[in-house]
Amino acid sequence: MKLLAATIAVALPVLLSSCGTAATPQPAAAAPGVLVEDAWVRATVGTKDKSMTAAFMSLTNPGGADVKLISATSPVAGLVQLHEMTKKDGKMVMQEKAGGVTVPATSHAHLTPGGDHIMLMNLKNPLKPGDEVPLTLKFSDNTTHDLKLPVKAFTEEEEHYHPTPK
Repeated sequence: MKLLAATIAVALPVLLSSCGTAATPQPAAAAPGVLVEDAWVRATVGTKDKSMTAAFMSLTNPGGADVKLISATSPVAGLVQLHEMTKKDGKMVMQEKAGGVTVPATSHAHLTPGGDHIMLMNLKNPLKPGDEVPLTLKFSDNTTHDLKLPVKAFTEEEEHYHPTPK
């Protein structure tokens, strides 16, 4: 009987530990943030006003909730703002986009010439094709993207990307 009790005393903890092991909780996989593609900046070389330009890109949100691009910064510009083109008094004008750019859940937003875009103003130097511009994007889900955007020539009318005098 003592031998049986000793055997049970040794074997029971081993048997119990192998039967009911609780899995170590794993952290939930973080949903991917907004994806940035096809980002570029318009060159200023050859333009009348070399003090400002615009950045364009495609933003894709694979997540289940809308996310907003709320700001951008760049060391090449004294001021960076999110802008939109809108109709005022029958004319298309550019203005700061209040509240940021929404990237809908499981969809995308495009920052394009003639639409929403990122304005880089008070540039420290002219930008020529082949240059790279550092740009940091900040989103409403507290994520950021540090990017290096290529500078490309752009031939659209320059006036589309300059603030309308007030």
